[in-house]
Amino acid sequence: MAGSATVLTDDSLLSRMDQGLMRLERFMALLAGLAVFGLMVLAVVSVSGRNGFNQPLPGYVDWITQLMPLIAFLGISYVQRDGGHIRMDILVARLSGRPLWLFELITTALILILMLLLVWGTWAHFDRSFDMSKPMWSRDSTIDIGLPIWPAKLLAPVAFAVLCLRCTIQVIGYGRAIISGTDSPVAVPLIQSAAEQAAAEAEHIEGRD
Repeated sequence: MAGSATVLTDDSLLSRMDQGLMRLERFMALLAGLAVFGLMVLAVVSVSGRNGFNQPLPGYVDWITQLMPLIAFLGISYVQRDGGHIRMDILVARLSGRPLWLFELITTALILILMLLLVWGTWAHFDRSFDMSKPMWSRDSTIDIGLPIWPAKLLAPVAFAVLCLRCTIQVIGYGRAIISGTDSPVAVPLIQSAAEQAAAEAEHIEGRD
């Protein structure tokens, strides 16, 4: 698992794009968090109804099906910006300078290619279930209470498209770092050492006092 990371900013166009996209990513991550909270509330209501009134929440499994894509997909671009996805820290920690940026460029570019393919595939999957001539614009619905499935299917290509934008920004950032040879590029996650993490956490705690 990657450690804590920091993303540097400046007045460049790339940095402004990074910060603009970050606002969208934070909003999407907030929606994912609200979906987790909503799932918890639904569980409480369903269990309370079953135990107290012998009447669980109708369509509980259907609502879980609808909420899971929000939880699974909407936060992935936000985590990518902060370098929080699983990575080969043992190898990356041995690199520095241009070799490090080249390694990051290659891995991020591979992620970008994969996500572009997934955007194409998930959009086709969504398109098969969306039909404006059908009730609630859907050819498919959940088994219990008949919720349309297309909104949940649409979340995947949308979230993956945002991740593609994030990876594109990072590829450009790493490319600029390779060309310039800088040790502190903007718009890319810079993984902190254990000492830097401790200092950042201490500063954060002091700022809340």
